[in-house]
Amino acid sequence: MEADFQVEEELKKLPKSPGVYLMYGAGDEIIYVGKAVRLDRRVPQYFHHQDSRPKVEKMVPQITRFEYIVTASEMEALILECNLIKEYRPKYNTMLKDDKSYPYIKVTVGEAYPQIFITRQMKKDTARYFGPYTNVSAVRETVDLLKKMYGIRDCRRRVDGGSGQSAEDEEGSPRERECLNYHIHQCPGPCIGAADKEAYDANVQAVLRILSGNAREIIASLKTEMLTASEELRFEDAGRFKAKIDALKSVLEKQNVSTKDSEDTDIIALACEDGDALVQVFFVRDGKLIGREHFYIRVAEGDDRPQILRSFLLQYYAGTPMLPKAVLLSDVPEDTEEIVQWLSEKRGSKVNVVVPQKGHKERLLTLAMQNAALVLSRDRERILREEGRTIGAVRELSDLIGIPYAKRIEAYDISNISGYQNVGSMVVYDGGKPLRNDYRKFRIKTVVGQDDYGSMYEVLTRRFMHGLASTSAQEDSFTRFPDLILMDGGRGQVNICLKVLEELDLSIPVCGMVKDDHHRTRGLYVNNREIPIAKDSEAFALITRIQNEAHRFAITFHRSLRSKDQVHSVLDEIKGIGPARRKALMQHFDSIEQIREADVEELAGIDGMSRQAAENVVGFFRASIGEQEAKGTDEESKSTDGK
Repeated sequence: MEADFQVEEELKKLPKSPGVYLMYGAGDEIIYVGKAVRLDRRVPQYFHHQDSRPKVEKMVPQITRFEYIVTASEMEALILECNLIKEYRPKYNTMLKDDKSYPYIKVTVGEAYPQIFITRQMKKDTARYFGPYTNVSAVRETVDLLKKMYGIRDCRRRVDGGSGQSAEDEEGSPRERECLNYHIHQCPGPCIGAADKEAYDANVQAVLRILSGNAREIIASLKTEMLTASEELRFEDAGRFKAKIDALKSVLEKQNVSTKDSEDTDIIALACEDGDALVQVFFVRDGKLIGREHFYIRVAEGDDRPQILRSFLLQYYAGTPMLPKAVLLSDVPEDTEEIVQWLSEKRGSKVNVVVPQKGHKERLLTLAMQNAALVLSRDRERILREEGRTIGAVRELSDLIGIPYAKRIEAYDISNISGYQNVGSMVVYDGGKPLRNDYRKFRIKTVVGQDDYGSMYEVLTRRFMHGLASTSAQEDSFTRFPDLILMDGGRGQVNICLKVLEELDLSIPVCGMVKDDHHRTRGLYVNNREIPIAKDSEAFALITRIQNEAHRFAITFHRSLRSKDQVHSVLDEIKGIGPARRKALMQHFDSIEQIREADVEELAGIDGMSRQAAENVVGFFRASIGEQEAKGTDEESKSTDGK
């Protein structure tokens, strides 16, 4: 115990109230978080040897002090306990190792002309959400298919229900032209007032029916088109139809099993073996098994199955936006009544939590339990190795720096060639894994010439000012601040970052990733000194991966900008290609090679291009190819003459 912390005196001060208690270790870090119906009865049990669990006997000698937070009810204590465990990841709490988020399909039915897209955040708004899904690529295929087949607009512009004008028109700014999708008949053009609202609404209702599980009509239509294409020997078209059918089936059709009713259900089964635990979750939506996932659990010593399941439910559903109507469990968890009340309040209606003993639901649970046991025995070593490379590496790195668990890590790099086209990159790692959806690129606006410090100052300022200015309604990569910032460089880059954080009144740990003379990761610059890291450690491997990824992302962006500059300069030489057409070509194609290979029909179909302009482009590149061939023949002739 700390010298000035008198445990017996502090125990006497405990209130006769529900609350949460926090146990601190020698490094003043939180090593355990617990909930109590009455703090004055629960906390003394640790110090008076009334709790003989192995983890308690091991933990108590390490406690230097404790704190507590009084709550108004046991329910509030349960929620607070859950949040504190998720934030501090204490050593002696049973922890959910995986922190997965699943995609949902969102239909913005509250808008005059609804959109459909994929999201990982479910908000309390007027939209309809479907999911969660585990096969991301299949969901993406399905959304793209539904947009094309039913003419659902692909833009994110707000469109009113009257004139069809966008929100930009209402604010007085110039009205944008219709997009390419309108011209190729994949969007009815609500932004220009061309859409039939009644027909559009009917298409949206059809999409909603399909997402609700009634996909037979669309699948039958695709099968007909696939057979027709096959009979006409259009095998590539037939293959595309087959791929679309498979995408729809993987998300919408019945898989392996189905329930006898249509209520949304999560089936949760726990498997334990030699101190390791795995939870298998089956997602049943509208009576269909749409996916399954497993989660490894770091079990605190001495925790039994009800305690493990309680910890899982609290941590898992704290981060899940969409709760089912029913939860089937393999075991009765601790605090079942409080958990049911918490889930019901979170969902907004009653959630039934049961351990089925017979019938169809019991058979479903048995299937989940068999899967859990199979995955635990089959993938145990592989998953633990992966956990060491990711979560274990983050924990090792956090301990090395002396900070709590750095779940979200952001790394920054600058790329240029002699000051030309300065760009910055931000890569994000979450739980030791790259979170590519949160990567961001920056074109430097305020720095001219080669000034890496000035460029980095601009990148960091823009990133964190954006985050501070954002609201919950504008959630993006910038609204979540990192637990640790890694800079590609040493003292100079670290000091630039610290300067930005100080100016914005932010407190985030910052480290520099130092390289050796061969541009390989050497160590970390922390608190004005470089600390070496064992090259065979998981932390070192993680830092190397992050540093290489930040550099790769910056270089790739820089190359793409240089390529576009080359396209820009070549297109300036073509007759009839002015700024507007040049912009349209650059937006449609990724490189000069793609423009060179395009034919007249493809070029003429681009928004703003005429047939004459398309012919000019094709003629220009054909002429340049002819000049190169002639030059090559001339060079070959000279070489032959010289022999």
